[in-house]
Amino acid sequence: MDHVPGGDSPDPAPPGAVPDVAPQLRALRRRRGLTLEAAAQRAGLSPAHLSRLETGNRQPSLPMLLALARIYGTTVSALLGEAPPEHDPVVRAGRSEPVEADGWIYRQAGGAGRALQALRVHVPYATRADIVRVHPGEEWIHVLEGRVRLALGETVHVLDPGDSAHFDSLTPHRIGAATRSGAELLFVHTLLQSPVAELCLGDGSPHRR
Repeated sequence: MDHVPGGDSPDPAPPGAVPDVAPQLRALRRRRGLTLEAAAQRAGLSPAHLSRLETGNRQPSLPMLLALARIYGTTVSALLGEAPPEHDPVVRAGRSEPVEADGWIYRQAGGAGRALQALRVHVPYATRADIVRVHPGEEWIHVLEGRVRLALGETVHVLDPGDSAHFDSLTPHRIGAATRSGAELLFVHTLLQSPVAELCLGDGSPHRR
């Protein structure tokens, strides 16, 4: 379960943010039969914070979207309406629009409705305020450009271009660039079925904007 610090002031919409993600979040929560309080608790958010996400008064960052996608049994690409044609194994570069939230810029690099999700990500410079994440599954990152600071539990690793890391995401972890201009990486994570009965993998159906 990801822990995301809350806040009471609305965030301005970042460039490239998808405006219709708010009703998607509400519809998915209701489809799963979850109350606002139950969903917020599982995501590590306050109910007020989740309510602001659902009304569009606050824009979700990539870590928030990953957390909520896991809880609702879907994928980030489905939340954003970015699913490629069904059964198409190829993701064309020209069809992958960048999305920015809280300094993270990412493009879908894998197919929708899969247990394995792949993204190409621009990671901003690491700060002490970066989110520490803990959730079921595995993650794999591969640095393309710049340097990445990866904190796993109490250990901090600095990865150079060409370096990779593969870890159990139940280990508290934090990812940020070690270079002030940011870093580019490939990011792959598993979307696992939750032990809670109503949390299951999405069916991969496209969600249109």
